[in-house]
Amino acid sequence: MARREGTTTTTDVPEETPAPAPSRRVTPLFAIACGTAVANVYFAQPLLVTLGRDFAIGPATVGAVVTLTQIGYGLGLFFLVPLGDLVDRRRLVVTQSLLLAAALAAVGTAVTAPILLGAMAAMGFLAVVTQTLVAFAASLTGPDRRGRVVGQVTSGVVIGILLARTVSGALADLAGWRSVYLTSAAVTLALTLALYRLLPRHGRPRASMGYGPLLRSTIALFAREPVFRVRALLAMLVFAAFSTLWSCLALPLSAAPLSLSHTEIGAFGLVGAAGALAAAPAGRLYDRGLGQWTTGTALVLLAASWLPLAFTRQSLWALAIGAVVLDLAVQAVHVTNQSLIYALRPDAGSRLIGGYMIFYSIGSATGALASTTVHAVAGWNGVCVLGGAISLLALVLWAVTRRGARRT
Repeated sequence: MARREGTTTTTDVPEETPAPAPSRRVTPLFAIACGTAVANVYFAQPLLVTLGRDFAIGPATVGAVVTLTQIGYGLGLFFLVPLGDLVDRRRLVVTQSLLLAAALAAVGTAVTAPILLGAMAAMGFLAVVTQTLVAFAASLTGPDRRGRVVGQVTSGVVIGILLARTVSGALADLAGWRSVYLTSAAVTLALTLALYRLLPRHGRPRASMGYGPLLRSTIALFAREPVFRVRALLAMLVFAAFSTLWSCLALPLSAAPLSLSHTEIGAFGLVGAAGALAAAPAGRLYDRGLGQWTTGTALVLLAASWLPLAFTRQSLWALAIGAVVLDLAVQAVHVTNQSLIYALRPDAGSRLIGGYMIFYSIGSATGALASTTVHAVAGWNGVCVLGGAISLLALVLWAVTRRGARRT
C-alpha cells in the first residue's frame, strides 16, 4: 500500500482483510484479558521483600525479579507482537495465553532462584499478548468506532495495572505469594477458553513481507522518524521514574517504623487510579494541538512529585500525594506520546507502538534494578534523588528537542 508522507512516497504492509466488528460481549472480553495479562508484570512489586527472603536474594539485587520480567516483556514486544501482521491473530492470542498460563504455573511452583527468575522472564515475554489483543480489537473495528473500542480495551490495561499490586498483596497475605501466580494461571486458562470460543476467526492480515523484514522495518522506522526517537526516549525515562517508585516502594513500607502488610502495601497501587483520569484530558489537549504543552507540564509535575515522596517514611499522606502526581504525569506523557506516534504513520501503527513500548520496558527494567540497588546503599532518600534526577533528565530532553523541532 503506497501512501504520501509530505513529499515522500512509502510502501508498507497492505491493510488487513475486512473482519466483523467485535460484538458487545467480545469487547469487554478483550478488556478483561488485556488487564489480566498485563497485571502479571506488576504482581511482584509488593512481594519483593518476601521473594528475597524465600529465595535468599539480597536487597540490592532483588529488583532483578522485576527487571527480568520487564526485559522479557521488551523482547516479546519486538519478537511476538509483529507476528500479528503475519499469522491469524486468534490463533496467536490463544497460543500465547496457553503458554502464559504455563509460565505463571512455573513461577508459582519455583523452588530455586534461577527457576524463579527464568520463569519471570518467560512470563514477561508472553504477557505481551496484551498488545496483540489491542491491535486485534483495532483491526476488527471501523474508523467510526475504533477510538471507542480501543479506549474500552485500553481501560482494561489501566485497571489491570492499578489492581495488580492490590490483588497481589491481598492474596499473598491470605495464602502466600505463590497463590498470586497460581490463581492468575487458573484465570488465564479460563480466559483462554473464552477467547478461543468467542474471538472471530477472520483475523488474518495480508502481509507483503516476511517475519525478518517486518522486524527490520521496526528498526528502520526508529532510524527514519525523529519524533518516534524522541518520544521513545521520553517513554524510557518517564517509565524508569515510574518503576523507581513502584518497584522499590515495598522496601521502606515493609520496614520499621511503618511495617505494613502485603495488603496495605498493595493498597497504595490504587492511587494510580488518578493516572487513568489523566488519559482522556491529555488526549483532548492533544486534539487541540497542545501536545507539547501537555508533555512539558506533565514532566514538570513528574519532577515535582519526588518532593512529597521524599517524606514517605514520615507521612503516608505525602506518599499518596506524590504517587498521585507521579501517575498523573506519567499517564499524560504516555497518552500524548502514543497519539503523536500514531499520527506519524497510521499504516505502521502496530510496529511503531510495539517499538515505542520496547523503550517503556527498558525504562521500567532499569528503574527497578537501579532503585533497589540505590536503596541498599543510600536508603529511601537516595531513591528519591534518583527518581528526581531521571525526571529532570526527561524534562531537559523534551526542552532541547522541542527547540530543535522549532528550528527545523
